[in-house]
Amino acid sequence: MTAEQQLVDAALRTWKSNADRVEKFFQPLSEEQLQQEIAPGRNRLIYLWGHLASVSDGLFPLLGIGPRLHPELDAMFVTNPDRAATALPSATELQDIAAEIDRELWRVFSQWSATDWLAKHTAVSDDEFVREPHRNRFSVLLSRTAHMAFHYGQAILVKPRS
Repeated sequence: MTAEQQLVDAALRTWKSNADRVEKFFQPLSEEQLQQEIAPGRNRLIYLWGHLASVSDGLFPLLGIGPRLHPELDAMFVTNPDRAATALPSATELQDIAAEIDRELWRVFSQWSATDWLAKHTAVSDDEFVREPHRNRFSVLLSRTAHMAFHYGQAILVKPRS
């Protein structure tokens, strides 16, 4: 295994580990538990879970994989604050959506070579990429992994009521 492949493997393992932790935390929570705020007056757990799913869904077009699987999540969990949406998916629906997104991302991620990871993402032009080659798929993977870990850290501070 080359050094490049080892770096990609380590980053992918970290992304997968965080995605699995998020799933393991949120999956068993009841509808009532998902209504708990991460801190008084702050986002609810369901919003955080939906936010993570929506941001992951945004990786499909950003990384050039294809269209989003669930673009409807953005209005509920990204572009608007918590409680702005009048209807949210149920816990079961959100669990299925998040699992589908993670499963499909992992399928693609695990097939890409180090060269694929170093390709530009779609939010950078060809000219910009020549000047800034660090604006690649791999840097997006790293930043989204950190984003997931940050919000997971917020979520686990909540002690869900039984």
